[in-house]
Amino acid sequence: MKSKKIVLSAVLMALVIGTAQAQKDNARALLSYSFIEAQGGIQLTSTNAKMDKLWTPTAAFSFGHYFSPVVGTRLHVNAWEAKSGFSAMDKYYKWKYVTPDLDLMLNLTNLFSRSKTGSHPLNVILLGGVGLNYAWDNDELKNLGVESSMIPLAWDKNRLSHNLRAGLRVETNVTKPVGLSLEVNANSLSDRFNSKTNDADDWQFTAMLGLSVRFGHKYKPLRHLVKKPVEIVDTVEVEVPTTMMVLEKRPKEEIKEKKIEKAIFFKIRESEADAAKGINAAIKEVADLMKNMENTSFTITGYADKGTGSAAVNKKYARQRAESVRDILVKEHGLDATRLTVDSKGDAVQPFPENDKNRCVIVTGVGTVKEITYEEVEVEKPTTMKVKKQQTRTVEVDEWVED
Repeated sequence: MKSKKIVLSAVLMALVIGTAQAQKDNARALLSYSFIEAQGGIQLTSTNAKMDKLWTPTAAFSFGHYFSPVVGTRLHVNAWEAKSGFSAMDKYYKWKYVTPDLDLMLNLTNLFSRSKTGSHPLNVILLGGVGLNYAWDNDELKNLGVESSMIPLAWDKNRLSHNLRAGLRVETNVTKPVGLSLEVNANSLSDRFNSKTNDADDWQFTAMLGLSVRFGHKYKPLRHLVKKPVEIVDTVEVEVPTTMMVLEKRPKEEIKEKKIEKAIFFKIRESEADAAKGINAAIKEVADLMKNMENTSFTITGYADKGTGSAAVNKKYARQRAESVRDILVKEHGLDATRLTVDSKGDAVQPFPENDKNRCVIVTGVGTVKEITYEEVEVEKPTTMKVKKQQTRTVEVDEWVED
């Protein structure tokens, strides 16, 4: 029972492997292959005796070659022992035999199947052959004590006869390196193989399981690769020239009339501009304004407060103050002296209501200045923009072409 389970498992595994590998072999077609096989099973030699008493073991070994997926041949050697007997006496005897045969095999599955590859999970194979049968060791018959009249044609030392065979076998995928088979044969031998005569050939039937090893498989491709041009459309981003409106600041020059009137204050009895309070900042501011004014003359007028000193003294202080401011504007700030007029009002004119503020110099002038302003103007500016564009290119790809 255990051996039967092992054999059944092996058969199922072979079927699964054959099915799983079928896709790998579909790109080529089987041309030929060779094999060796070992078989074992049972045999029955026909005679007028109880059949259940006649079964004996048998074994075989073969070497073969398939010239195409359909037609093959093999040299097959079957041997072990055969059995016959007399049911009325309930006596049986065995002898040894060997049968070499040359068989022709026809793979019906590949013959009638539409598969181009020769790959099938199972193959049904019809076979027929011719050979010789050699039998020996017939001593058990002699020792049965059967009267010679009952077996007048019993052979003694050995027996050589013809063998004609017809059979059918089922085999797993023949494109795989290892396979399993089930084979049933009917062998026709000359009369007296079983030491009996019935004026007809004796028949020997065998049923065997086999394990085969296949090698030397040759294939031809069912398809081949060719280069085929294919157009591919790509979508790409490209930059194209365009224009856009932008706001741009542009300088604008304007001529404006400008009037200045700046006062520089002195302390009591001060006439030097260097000693005047805030003189540096005040004179610099006046100088900057005067430089920007074109075609303008300036008047530098000195004053004195009425509440201190006499009119003559105050007039002198006022002029000294004006001249001091003028000198700084010319020497330190580079103003043209011809554009500057010095005047002194003394204490005759009081420009400020506060007495102390009238100790001052006032620079006055009216002219034009250039002013630069900026205005936003909408202008057209060249630029680029990204757009999607389709481009067609031709490439070569490999393509399988059926033969």
